[in-house]
Amino acid sequence: MNVDMNLLPLFQAVAEEDNFRAAADRLGVTRSAVSQGIRRLEDSIGTALVTRTTRSVRLTEAGERLRAALSQPMSDIMLALEHLAAQDRPRGLLKLAVTSIAEDFLSGPLLCRFAEANPAVTIDVTVTDYEFDIVAAGFDAGVRLGEVIEQDMIAVPVGGDQREAVVAAPAYLANHSAPSHPRDLIHHRCIGWRPAPNVAPHCWEFAENGVEFDVAVEPQITTNDLRLMLRSALCGAGITFAPRETFRPYVERGELVWLLEDFLPPFPGFYLYYPQRRNMAPKLRALVEHVRRWT
Repeated sequence: MNVDMNLLPLFQAVAEEDNFRAAADRLGVTRSAVSQGIRRLEDSIGTALVTRTTRSVRLTEAGERLRAALSQPMSDIMLALEHLAAQDRPRGLLKLAVTSIAEDFLSGPLLCRFAEANPAVTIDVTVTDYEFDIVAAGFDAGVRLGEVIEQDMIAVPVGGDQREAVVAAPAYLANHSAPSHPRDLIHHRCIGWRPAPNVAPHCWEFAENGVEFDVAVEPQITTNDLRLMLRSALCGAGITFAPRETFRPYVERGELVWLLEDFLPPFPGFYLYYPQRRNMAPKLRALVEHVRRWT
């Protein structure tokens, strides 16, 4: 390992400022010099120390360990650098932010097989439907629908195309005629979804003859919990709308009924997304490769 020790003060400035430009101003160099210096340091060690996007900068788990080592004697710093360079086996804490509707990812087997194959990786999954900067919030990766992922992220498909579905229980349909067109939904009791208390309920999206349109239903029950939507539909509280895989087992058992199938075309599904590819941490690389094999 051949590390330019003159790059360590540069790394320390970035670690303390959480910002490349602020670190450059502090050191009296250009932002480009800071970025290139960090890149050279990472290349010499062989692992990413800083996660950067167009919106934020954050130390990786390896970067945090190096920052802690910089307060120690030089012999300990060298030991820490050698330890970081030697870590090619997936290990450490892997933090993921996953939307609640990513059924394939959250169903269990995908993560179970990954954990089995990588016993030194600790997995922390936060299920959230908020849209936020995962890097600034300290996550290694996230899972969302492709249409809402930032352009500077790398995205790997998790499963194939998705379809939304409209369903109701036979008990509800016994007392209410099934809608023949999405516009009929405004006359039905509906169970809606919203990501947060201060956000309007999600519009239900359809297509007819290649033309997409929304129906702004007025749900009698609204929640951010997919399980509550499902349970409410199962007990006959009304019609609800969510990704098709959420309802499939219940439809196959006759507990729910598909509705408005002709107005629900497929669309690009969920993606595992993360910043940058260079010097990726082994734990994240292992997850990416696992998702690719699984898909």
